[in-house]
Amino acid sequence: MFTGIIEEMGVVKAVHRGLAAQGSATGRHPARLVLMAKVVLEELAVGDSLTVNGACLTVTARTAQDFTADLSPETMSVTRLGSMKVGDAVNLERAMRIGSRLGGHLVSGHIDGVGTIRKRQKEEGALLLSIEAPPEVLRYCIPKGSITVDGVSLTINRLTDKEFETAIIPYTAEHTTLGIKGVGDTVNLECDLIGKYVERLLQRRRDRCFGRGVCPHL
Repeated sequence: MFTGIIEEMGVVKAVHRGLAAQGSATGRHPARLVLMAKVVLEELAVGDSLTVNGACLTVTARTAQDFTADLSPETMSVTRLGSMKVGDAVNLERAMRIGSRLGGHLVSGHIDGVGTIRKRQKEEGALLLSIEAPPEVLRYCIPKGSITVDGVSLTINRLTDKEFETAIIPYTAEHTTLGIKGVGDTVNLECDLIGKYVERLLQRRRDRCFGRGVCPHL
């Protein structure tokens, strides 16, 4: 689990695509990223999890200056990590520790969809971003609710049937990639985890009730 509180910005050092993968059913990895970092490398071991722009990845190798992570076919299909280029900045967060403060909200690192920044403007020191999102993301969004944008835990200020607006404080703009994102750029989105579980539980209850032909809960 993660919190959506970014620890540092890393930099893409290398991108390898179509590498041979021992033991893989297809024989090849879709892609492999080598990322330069500093803070997250502390106590980071091979096999550990961390988020890269909000997507949970597993560390497959590390040195004193960088770490390596492979991208699965699923990660390639639902995130924008496959389009990373050498020199790109990324948001990094290690998995949370049990007993530590939860500064953001519960984040799984499983991306629900990709959004597009449609508007960017400054207002009273804050940076306002309007992000167009797919229906499968917006269905779990509520005003003043939480959402993760490229791994950053944010609050939804306004919501329409096509997009949501969020405010970025100066500290977040300076210490994450959201401060350098522009109109037309894409971002990884993860909905609030609790909302998805609530929907699933309610759906199962409705299915049981309708199977008996009556639902006392509705």
